Amino acid sequence: MNKLIVNTSPHLHKKENVSRIMWAVVLSLIPAGIAGVVIFGWGALRVIILAVAAALISEVVIQFLTRKKVALLDGSAFLTGLLLAYNLPPEVPFWLPIIGSIFAIAIGKQVFGGLGQNIFNPALVGRVFLMASWPKYMTSFTLPLKYDTVTSATPLAMLKEGKVLENISHWDLFLGLRGGCIGEVCILALLLGAAFLFWRRYISWHIPITYIAATGIFTYIFAGKTLLSGDWFFHILSGGLILGAFFMATDYVTSPLTCKGQVIFGLGCGLLTAIIRIWGGYPEGVSYAMLMMNAAAPIIDRYTRNRIYGTK
Repeated sequence: MNKLIVNTSPHLHKKENVSRIMWAVVLSLIPAGIAGVVIFGWGALRVIILAVAAALISEVVIQFLTRKKVALLDGSAFLTGLLLAYNLPPEVPFWLPIIGSIFAIAIGKQVFGGLGQNIFNPALVGRVFLMASWPKYMTSFTLPLKYDTVTSATPLAMLKEGKVLENISHWDLFLGLRGGCIGEVCILALLLGAAFLFWRRYISWHIPITYIAATGIFTYIFAGKTLLSGDWFFHILSGGLILGAFFMATDYVTSPLTCKGQVIFGLGCGLLTAIIRIWGGYPEGVSYAMLMMNAAAPIIDRYTRNRIYGTK
């Protein structure tokens, strides 16, 4: 005779856990890192190693001092350091990624209680801190190795200054043949990583697609010399939009829970990014847009939560 066994939820289990997901995201970012090293040289690898090492050491030290379980193998600190490195120029001083990673882990993550309790993406917190503290280093970009010129402005900065972008094609932007941060320049490599995350169902279309579409539509309407004349494709391929949309805005901890909330979140990120790029003082607005929407995520969750089954 079969007995009915009643137990507490959850009743359905999957093999996925925090650690597996974190390391899968790290794996998806490897193509962009390889592309960054190929495009900019070994200086990019130096920045990546320093940022990741500083993040791991900071995580261990803080968890030890606060008498928490040292959870270094969950991959979250490694991912934070890697994303921060991808948001840095390849020729910054050696101490810059170290300080940025320490700040990202200590202030962006551990001060809130650790993984799962931070309200802002830690890597974005570290990047914005570095941008506010050392803007000269954060805005000095190295051109790819195939060029003889040592430094140059990014395409977005050139556009902001009113310069003509005749020598930069959409194809160059897609392949990463431009100045920029280590992990954001090669769109092809980023899309390969994003395809892996979609295949594993770690992310859905709601945030990244609405984020990219909103940025494209708004820049098409307002970013040109006249209405409906902006180069929307240029704005999608430039800056850190693709990196941010697929790998940072989709962070489980700092984004809304419901599909409706995620669409609103993506639209807000796209709108704020476009506004900062067009009318703001900075040529790039991805980091600031995502941080502002991180702050709005709890409110979005409150007003888009699903109806409880059996209630009106």
